[in-house]
Amino acid sequence: MYADNALEIKKTIGVVPQEYALYPTLTARENLLYFGSMYGLKGTELKKKVNESLDFLGLLKFADKRVETFSGGMKRRVNLIAGILHNPKVLFLDEPTVGVDVQSKNAIIDYLKQLNKSGTTIIYTSHHLSEAQDFCTDIAIIDRGTIYAQGTAKDLISNTPNARDLEDVFIALTGKELRDAI
Repeated sequence: MYADNALEIKKTIGVVPQEYALYPTLTARENLLYFGSMYGLKGTELKKKVNESLDFLGLLKFADKRVETFSGGMKRRVNLIAGILHNPKVLFLDEPTVGVDVQSKNAIIDYLKQLNKSGTTIIYTSHHLSEAQDFCTDIAIIDRGTIYAQGTAKDLISNTPNARDLEDVFIALTGKELRDAI
């Protein structure tokens, strides 16, 4: 059954991993044309979508530069575009703003807000709890695979004694023990 529906499933789901899933020796445009074609996009539609996305995220003037020359924020934005070119209904993001400058973070969050308003459901994982507090409508506090609480940021904060923000909620629910492991 999966094999029969593989392309349909690919079209429904977008994934943006924490690590860059890009070919460093290809240009941004070449990477995006490749990934777009994997989702069944082609021709003029694909080229238009690539150009629009690069433009929206401030990368159009770098479209024909090799990704290996890009800053971390630029790579992160191309990585995001690769996961959303096909307009997925559900988008999974793992730490999409880790290691980026403030401007790139704002561009990424603005783009995600636009996607969400247009109907894409976003599953967003982050250690940046202030980001989750500002961006997410429903939050689950998860530690070591256990869900400790779920709800709106406002509810989670108001239901946790002395909590001012989600970081306080997280510490209150999971403790201060370091998470080092080998």
